[in-house]
Amino acid sequence: MNRTNSIMNKPLRTRALFTVSAICMAALLAGGCASYSITPEMQARAAAENPAPPRDDDFPAPGSATWKQGAFPNLEALRAMRTGMGKDQVRELLGFPHFSEGLGGVREWNYIFHFRTGAGPEYFTCQYMVRFNADVLTNGMYWKGPGCADLLRPPRVAAAPVATTPSAAPATRTTLGADGLFRFDGRSLSDLLPEGRRRLEALASDIRSAGPVESIGITGHTDRLGSAAYNQALSLARAETVRDYLVRSGVPAQAIHVQGKGETEPKVQCTQPAKRAELIDCLAPNRRVEIEVFVRR
Repeated sequence: MNRTNSIMNKPLRTRALFTVSAICMAALLAGGCASYSITPEMQARAAAENPAPPRDDDFPAPGSATWKQGAFPNLEALRAMRTGMGKDQVRELLGFPHFSEGLGGVREWNYIFHFRTGAGPEYFTCQYMVRFNADVLTNGMYWKGPGCADLLRPPRVAAAPVATTPSAAPATRTTLGADGLFRFDGRSLSDLLPEGRRRLEALASDIRSAGPVESIGITGHTDRLGSAAYNQALSLARAETVRDYLVRSGVPAQAIHVQGKGETEPKVQCTQPAKRAELIDCLAPNRRVEIEVFVRR
C-alpha cells in the first residue's frame, strides 16, 4: 500500500518542483529575488550619485517587450518612487518590468505605461526606466515620450509671495520637530512615531477645514551631523513622507510642493560639548519639517 502511494505521488512532487522552479526562473529574469538590508549610508550614496540621464535611443524598442500590452500604473505609486529603493520595493510599487532584462547583475528595469486622456477609452503611452547602482538601489528614474515627465511634476509656485495677493489669506506656518515625528534616523511612513501620526492627522484636519487650498509648501531640514549629501537626502525624504501622509489624509496632492534643505538653514548653533548626546540635544531645533499653507479667501 505504501509503495503504491509513493508511486502515485511522484507526479504531484514533479509538478510542485516544476512550479517552484518556474517561479524562481521568473524572478531571475526580472532581476533576481535576493533580499538584503538597506542602510542609510547606501540610500545617501544613491541619492548623491545623480548619473547622466539616458538618451531616447537607450530605451528598448516597445516591440521587444516580454509583456507587450504594458500596464495602466497607479500615479500615486509612481509618485512614491525614490532614489535608494531596492528591487523588492520597486516591484511592490510598479510590478515586474515589462522587458526581459537578463539574468544576474541587472542594473536597469524598463516599463511600458499607459495613461487615460479622459476622452473615453483613449490613452497615450510612455516608457519608464529605472536604473540601479552598484548597491542595487535606485539612483535614477527616467521617462520617454512627449509630456510624460510632466505627469508627476508638482505645480509651479508663483514667483510673487502668494500671501500678498488679494485672493489668498496669509500663510499658516507650522514647524514639526523631526525627533517627535520619526524614529531615530527614520524617514519613511513606517518610521513615524504614534505622536507624530497624531500631529500630522491634526494638521491634515486643520488644512481640510481651513477652506480651499491655494498651495502647501513642505520643507525638510536636518542638523549638521553626518555628510552634506546624506543630510540633503534625509531632509527631502522626510518632507516627502509628510506630504504622503497628508495626501492619504485627504489633503489635495496637486497643491503640495516639497523640498529638502539639509543642514543649510540651522535655527541654532551649538559648540562641541564633551558628550555627543549633549550636542544632539542642542541641535534638536535644526531637525524639523516646516509646512506653509496658503488658502483662498
